[in-house]
Amino acid sequence: MFGRFKKKEKISDENLIELDIEEPVDCLCDFTYNFYWNHKGEKMGLTDKIPNNDYTFQDLVEHLKKGNSIKINGDVGHRLCSSMGVDLAYFGGTGSAIPVGDVFINGNVASRMGISIRKGNIYVNGNIKDPIGNLVEVKSDIKGYRKFISVTELLMDEPKNIKLIGADISGKKLEISDGLIRDTLGARLDKDFEIILDGDADLSTGILMKNGVVRINGNAGNNTAALLNGGTVIINGNCDDFTAVEMKKGIVIVNGDAGKFLGPKKVSGKIYSKEGSPIHPIKKQKLDSTDKKILQEYKFNPNGFFKFD
Repeated sequence: MFGRFKKKEKISDENLIELDIEEPVDCLCDFTYNFYWNHKGEKMGLTDKIPNNDYTFQDLVEHLKKGNSIKINGDVGHRLCSSMGVDLAYFGGTGSAIPVGDVFINGNVASRMGISIRKGNIYVNGNIKDPIGNLVEVKSDIKGYRKFISVTELLMDEPKNIKLIGADISGKKLEISDGLIRDTLGARLDKDFEIILDGDADLSTGILMKNGVVRINGNAGNNTAALLNGGTVIINGNCDDFTAVEMKKGIVIVNGDAGKFLGPKKVSGKIYSKEGSPIHPIKKQKLDSTDKKILQEYKFNPNGFFKFD
């Protein structure tokens, strides 16, 4: 993963798209188009023009999919580069990771940058508001910019010439201790790695995971372990509501209160928590010997825990 590091002095991409924005715009380079499958075009259209520009929101996404880069001059809004590097099935794709170009921001970035990001580099020369998404900072190879990459890409694809900032990796364990709150940490992870965040998380920790462990040494927000499809999500604190929504399989351990509306549309998997208010038909149950063994394997004393199934 680590190799000889050489810093570039400038952006080099002959196919670069450059655009100026006068005020922050949400969902730029957002591969989901603000979760289009939920609003069906009411919040934004793929072919809507970006304010004061000739480019559409779709133009930016398609440009990145071709491996080309984008430079945005001005402050940007929320959800920059959401699900970047994913060939989303909703739009006729395979659902797998795809290579993409880089995104450069000459300005400040609002919250939720890079939620559920799978691949791609984001360079920023202004301030960044947290929570950020499934990102970790690395030493930049371009002068004047901070550089962020997908945590999932770091672990699954093992890119070269990487030097972590505010995080350490040892074997198959990544520990992040930069003090930033994160959404969607571990999104789409499908290898046997452990991610440890020293601090609080916000939305959708471990969303769409298939393998590995995400451990939050703090509290977590809504939709923790949403769409979990394998692996383990551990919260060493409390969660907000809708934990394990549409969970398919895997293990969720909350060493505190898992919140209200626990387990909606849960298909399978194990949920263990000391407190929580499940939604029908999920029920609070006593642990059996298998449940106790699972908790002990993850270094928890089973006393005080319940199963929600």
